[in-house]
Amino acid sequence: MSNLALSIQALHKSVELNQQTIEILSNISLSIAEGDSVAIVGSSGSGKSTLLGLMAGLDNTTSGAVTLMGNNLTEMSEDQRAKVRAEHVGFVFQSFQLLPNLSAAENVMLPMEVLNQKNAQNRAAAMLERVGLSHRLTHYPNQLSGGEQQRVALARAFVTQPDILFADEPTGNLDTKTGNHIADLLFELNKEVNTTLILVTHDEHLAKRCQCTIRLEAGALVTAS
Repeated sequence: MSNLALSIQALHKSVELNQQTIEILSNISLSIAEGDSVAIVGSSGSGKSTLLGLMAGLDNTTSGAVTLMGNNLTEMSEDQRAKVRAEHVGFVFQSFQLLPNLSAAENVMLPMEVLNQKNAQNRAAAMLERVGLSHRLTHYPNQLSGGEQQRVALARAFVTQPDILFADEPTGNLDTKTGNHIADLLFELNKEVNTTLILVTHDEHLAKRCQCTIRLEAGALVTAS
């Protein structure tokens, strides 16, 4: 039996707005096994990105529990959650989130330096070679195309071999050909290092490549298959 990478129990998320309580997510319960690939789908405003943020401990739940790699995030301070993320989690965002004053290699080295890991420069170079960017090590983000920036972001996310990778619309800003290449890399790396892949996407083709699909409607879980 596979170990659980992530478990959510009776999760609720609401916010107060103009003296009204707005329910964003309601009574979400699900489990994701280590090494699985999972797509979170649904229309805009259905709560997908909010759910992803709660899964990663980037936001606080209103009620319910989120357990990531055996750590109950809902019982932790922000500093404790940040430590869990540094040790277990990688991120890929639609907007790439590269630091503009760092080269491609320096961006990829950053999470290793945060963890005081050795040999960061060589490992960053090897990872960039893995995503086809060995000729771009010293280039800055503004010198790279959108597809190249997303490949740097992928290299940065995978270089520490995280237990879980969260990806929020990872192909959303890319043309179809480049998006397909990024998706191929995501799933190749997912298989190679057994990283649990959890992605938010509007792309049904990308969702179908995942082992499981979680569908949200108006903040409620309608299917998990």
